Amino acid sequence: MQDSHRFHIRRSLLTGAGLLVTGAARFPAAAWAQTGGWPSKPIRLIVNFPTGSSPDVLARAVSLPLQQALGQPVVVENRAGASGMIGADVVAKAPADGYTLLMTAGSTITTNPFIYPKIPYDTAKDLVPVAAAARIVLFLVVKPGLPVKNVQEFLAYLKAHPGKLSYGSAGNGTGPHLAGEMLKSQAGVFAVHVPYRGASPALQDLLAGQIDFYFDPGISLNHVRAGKLRMLAVAALHRSSAFPDVPTLDEAGLKGFDAGTTHGIYAPAGTPPETVTRLNSEINRILALPNVRSQITAIGAEPTPLTNAQFAAQMRDDSRRYAAIIKERNIQAD
Repeated sequence: MQDSHRFHIRRSLLTGAGLLVTGAARFPAAAWAQTGGWPSKPIRLIVNFPTGSSPDVLARAVSLPLQQALGQPVVVENRAGASGMIGADVVAKAPADGYTLLMTAGSTITTNPFIYPKIPYDTAKDLVPVAAAARIVLFLVVKPGLPVKNVQEFLAYLKAHPGKLSYGSAGNGTGPHLAGEMLKSQAGVFAVHVPYRGASPALQDLLAGQIDFYFDPGISLNHVRAGKLRMLAVAALHRSSAFPDVPTLDEAGLKGFDAGTTHGIYAPAGTPPETVTRLNSEINRILALPNVRSQITAIGAEPTPLTNAQFAAQMRDDSRRYAAIIKERNIQAD
C-alpha cells in the first residue's frame, strides 16, 4: 500500500510539473513580468541639475504618477555639477537594468559635446533616449527702461547702438548664450555677452537694469506678469500656451529661429527594449494628466509626448542646429 501511495504521489508531481512547463510556454512574458519582473525594486531618477531647476521640476512632476503606475518607488536624486555631466556620467555608467534613469536638460545632449573637449562618457553611445518630458522655450525679455515695444523696434535699436547693449546668460555655452549668439548672427547686430553663474543672477541684474535683455528659460515669467520686465517674443517656432499673444521670433522676421531644447529621460545603453517601451508609454500618458501638465506649463514649457524614436530624432536636429552656431561663433565653455 505504501509503495502504491508513493507511486501516485510521484505521478501527480510529474503531471503537475508538466502542466507548469506547458503553461509557461503559453503564458505571456508580460504577465510573468507583472508577477516577478521589472520593476521589482525602487527606481532612481537622477536629475543632473540643482533643486528648483527646470529638469528638477519635471522630474518631481512625473515621479509620483510614474511610481503609481509602476508599483515601485521612484526616488528623485539631484546630482548637479559640470553643466549636467556629473549626473549624466552616473547614469551612463550604471547597470543597464532599468533601475537608474536620468532626467536632463537638453543641453547635456545637444551642446555639451561641442563645447567641452573632454566628457567622461560618450553621449551618443552610453545613453539611450527613453521619453521626452517637455520642450523648454526661451523668452526674449528686456528691461522696462529700454525704449522698444516690439521685436522690430528692438532690432532697430540694436543696429543703431552697436556694442552699447548687453545681454546675460547662465554661463558660456548655455541655452540663453546660444540664443543671444543666434540673434546676433541672424539679425546682423552686436551686443555684449555677460555670462553669470546661473540663470537667477542674470535675472536679478536684468531687473536691476544692469543688463538690457535676456533669453529667459522661464524664471522671469512672474516678473513679466507683474510688469517689471517686458516680453517681446518667444524664441521658438510656435507660440507659448502661457503667452499666446506674444509672437515668435520667426513670426517677427527671424525665419526658422528656434532656441528651444527638449528635456527628457534617458537610460544606460543596453537597457532592455521592453523596459524602455514601458517607460515611454507610461510617461507619455502621465504628461497628459492635468496636474502634471499644469506644473510643466507653469515654467513656460510645453509637454512633449513622443515615441523614443521621435525623441531621438528631435535631439539629433537640435544637436545639428547648435553645433552650427557653436562653430560659427567659436563658443567655448568656461
